[in-house]
Amino acid sequence: MGARLKHNRPLGGWSVFDPSTYQALEPCRARQRNDVRIASMPHLVLLGDSIFDNAQYTSGGPDVVSQVRSLLPLGWGASLLAVDGSTTLNIPDQMQHLPKDCTHVVLSVGGNNALTEASRLGISLFGMTAEPPSKSLDSLADISNTFESQYRSTVDVCLRPGLPLGVCTIYDGCFPDKSYQRIASLALAIFNDVIIRVAIERGVPVIDLRSICTAPTDYANPIEPSSIGGEKIAKAIVALVMGRDDQMSGTRILSAPRVPPTPD
Repeated sequence: MGARLKHNRPLGGWSVFDPSTYQALEPCRARQRNDVRIASMPHLVLLGDSIFDNAQYTSGGPDVVSQVRSLLPLGWGASLLAVDGSTTLNIPDQMQHLPKDCTHVVLSVGGNNALTEASRLGISLFGMTAEPPSKSLDSLADISNTFESQYRSTVDVCLRPGLPLGVCTIYDGCFPDKSYQRIASLALAIFNDVIIRVAIERGVPVIDLRSICTAPTDYANPIEPSSIGGEKIAKAIVALVMGRDDQMSGTRILSAPRVPPTPD
């Protein structure tokens, strides 16, 4: 008997998934290859930035969307609308190109917002900048507030079609200087806190890329995923949209009742 597809299973809830351990996806895919009961064509769309649009960083290896397609069961499609360099402000335009047959959406955005604000955090890709501590704290508060407003609006745009949505945190990157890595990870925590809080409010699951891309080989450079890291990301995406609880580990975050999006 072929495995049952669970593409009607909602992605909502208060789970923050950490797919750090997986069982092989290929046996499942092989069992479904000849399953004539698959009557629909689920279509997954990836939105965001170079976390998904990483083809130019893989040195000829497969990119994330190619790896997602190879892991999805027969009958599923996957499209890439994510564009390298995108911020939250670019997601509404990506949503304008959402295929009519789209059934699932996964979003990974925020890293370029962080890069844009890096100098205000006392950080650059070239080292630390000097800034008085009090001014740095004010900057952190301002940046957090701005990103929260932008990210919440972005998630609401993605939820508007009524499709299951999953979002991703921003991974910590892989910087050669350990002291710089610590500071960068701390700064990114400001953005990841926003992502998780908005996801809780809107009841969407979170793929924690910080817990997935943990090895130097997961990165093509300090801030872009390699083909190896992309495969880990692809497995997490497929485990989420397929509802494969046995292929991911995680936790539950309990909160107040969900806050509905504010009407335009």
